[in-house]
Amino acid sequence: METRRALAGPDSAHAHIWTRRDALLAFAGVALFMALAAGLWAASGAVVPWDSKNHFYPMFRFLGEALRRGDVPLWNPYHFAGHPAVADPQSLIFAPTFFLLALLRPAATMQEFDLFVLAHLLMGGAGILALCARRGFVPSASVLAGMIFMLGGVAAARLQHTGMIISYSFFPLALLMLEVMLERPRLLNGVGFGILASLMALGRDQVAYLFCLVLIARLLYAAAVSRRPLDYLLGRWPALLAAGATGGAILAVPVLLTLQFLATSNRPGIAFGVAAAGSLAPVNLATLLAPDIFGSLDKSYDYWGPGYDTIAAPDWTDRAINYLFIGAAPVVLGFWHGLAGGRIFAKEMRFFHYMLAAALIYTLGRWTPVFSAIYDFFPGVSLYRRPADAAFLLNAGFALSAAYLLHRYVAHGAPRPFQKMPRALAHGLAAAAVGVTLALILGGLAFSFAHGHGVESLIAVAASLATAGAAAAALQLGDKFDKRSLVAILLVAATGGELLWRNAADPLNAEPATRYSILNEASPAERGAIAALRKDISERAAKGERPRVEILGLPGGWQNASMILGLEDTLGYNPLRIADYERAVGPGDNAVDPNLRHYPGTFRGYRCKLARLLGLDYLVLGRPLARMPRHMPRPNALPIFVSDQIYVYKLGRAAPRAYFATRVMGVDSDAAIADDNIPDFEGAREALVDQGDLPKLHPALADPAAAGGPEGHATIVSYESERILIDVESEKDGLLVLHDLYYPGWEARVDGAPAPIVKANILFRGVPTAKGRHRVEFLFRPFSLANLASAASTLLDHREE
Repeated sequence: METRRALAGPDSAHAHIWTRRDALLAFAGVALFMALAAGLWAASGAVVPWDSKNHFYPMFRFLGEALRRGDVPLWNPYHFAGHPAVADPQSLIFAPTFFLLALLRPAATMQEFDLFVLAHLLMGGAGILALCARRGFVPSASVLAGMIFMLGGVAAARLQHTGMIISYSFFPLALLMLEVMLERPRLLNGVGFGILASLMALGRDQVAYLFCLVLIARLLYAAAVSRRPLDYLLGRWPALLAAGATGGAILAVPVLLTLQFLATSNRPGIAFGVAAAGSLAPVNLATLLAPDIFGSLDKSYDYWGPGYDTIAAPDWTDRAINYLFIGAAPVVLGFWHGLAGGRIFAKEMRFFHYMLAAALIYTLGRWTPVFSAIYDFFPGVSLYRRPADAAFLLNAGFALSAAYLLHRYVAHGAPRPFQKMPRALAHGLAAAAVGVTLALILGGLAFSFAHGHGVESLIAVAASLATAGAAAAALQLGDKFDKRSLVAILLVAATGGELLWRNAADPLNAEPATRYSILNEASPAERGAIAALRKDISERAAKGERPRVEILGLPGGWQNASMILGLEDTLGYNPLRIADYERAVGPGDNAVDPNLRHYPGTFRGYRCKLARLLGLDYLVLGRPLARMPRHMPRPNALPIFVSDQIYVYKLGRAAPRAYFATRVMGVDSDAAIADDNIPDFEGAREALVDQGDLPKLHPALADPAAAGGPEGHATIVSYESERILIDVESEKDGLLVLHDLYYPGWEARVDGAPAPIVKANILFRGVPTAKGRHRVEFLFRPFSLANLASAASTLLDHREE
């Protein structure tokens, strides 16, 4: 079949026909490689750090604990005073593999969590093996591709970004199934492709988005290179329709809920300047040749490469984002056999080299003249803030390209461009290879000398050139003595060792597990602080109270530890937050650095009106109040636990979580936040209601003459993440106010009958309730047809605007 022939490899006469033994040995090779990598983390007592533990692991534990109770955690009450977990792409709810792990091991340790992430990379590596086998690459070359895919470049350096790693790991399987579907366009193959592509896309991150574009481009490329593109597509339309229907069914609701969240979040879109600051500076390409040219692997974190402190233009990248090293031998193959030898222009790998070129342009972002147009005119790009995320595409492309070049070496030997092509072209390609290599090395050295680290960079470059020289010599000797297969195996083994040495359990992706002790095995001081806090909160809970906590200025693992500890935190660590809450309370996106905690006019201090309405009654700090940053308010607070690491304070005067108001006052909530002014009102009897919601209430509630009379009573009967029961008793009509965040998807019922929810007291929920005794039920039902229809309608309105 034409499609099969197109995928057969560089030369069907030299394509390797895989046997069962080849497949088993190749998989054993990549599995052994990954097992050794995992062993390095275990032997060093380290875990994958930063976002992996500060964010994704607590999200996983929250998911696991909810599943253990028989719930699905659609709403997270322990994160920023309430968070729509079901709409957050990073909550892992729609990551089926992690959902399964949470079912089986709800309290998995940090080390088990890391092993599961590495298992995803092994799955992706197996997919790479299958793609190489379809192309007839020799097993040694295929193993090389698998190792680069699993621990090359950003796959290793950004191992902390669990969501992106999941999306990245499913790409080879999705691409493999696309090719199978194009070769055998059966409905079942279409469904299989739709499932695998959806598992990749469910991450809803930029890596998933870009790989979706790659899959679309692969389909269009296959049609374009066929003899009759339209007939090619029409002949496969049932399978394509099955794939689209399957993918649409899986993705529609998660994507719609995420877009609904984005529309009401602090990040409805990313400004061009913000996105541009996440571009990969071209000088970072030097890390392909010399991994430590900028101190990326320095254990003392002495990094001097491109970043916020070293580049005049805004640059929000770091050493992990900027790291691209895939091994010396693959780089030698790329520059010598690929560029100088002209093999990167071979027809059979043209699509992947087009992908590499496009990914490089996108990764460089503002450093190219085209990113501005891409940002303005390409749908979806403006939702993401870091073009450098496309380095994941680079790594996948490098892996397949290296496999191809090594296979060509085994099958045909080193390239002989002066015999195969015009001399002028051969000279030009050789000059390009040497010129690019020198430009990268000299550019990296110049940058390092400019920042006072020239000697260290020279040493790193010298070591890398020696390794590259040894790889080039081995390739030359293997060709001369016709031992190419043996040399290929030795180079693959050497590359595996180099990747393990450079990229596994290194300063880019490993820190001691003790730095995240609060998440698994708390220190004595941590246990003491939590015990004191829980004791005081439990005493309050016995009285029907539900106070909230603010955790600020403690090490990274504490930022989202509330999800594991079961504390209703007003802060957290997440790039996505409800916009009104962000504007009114000023939490910032992390709770490690107290300097990032803002105090807007609506939240001037911990005794202010909004703090009381939140029920914020405890501060858990990393230093005494008196030593916190100057901009932080210093309330009179009672210390209930003090150590040299943790300080727990009790504030007092928190408002009840729920109360019954017999009179309301209209307010423009957005204007109140913008003007830093919350109108005064009598909290025990009155409530503020957003002007847009006033028509949902009886007019008498807003009549000043109706004020007075006995107070109503509200008692929380049951409080669960997605279901809250409150008993109300009053001699007058009024409004039940629940000081939980207002967000679409919440529904209310009074005595079982549907009732409207209004925005009350600027940020919270209110339900109009008639006089008498009633039971009010709050339910979070994001999957209801009403909410999905509302979300779709809102998105259409935004698009029209």
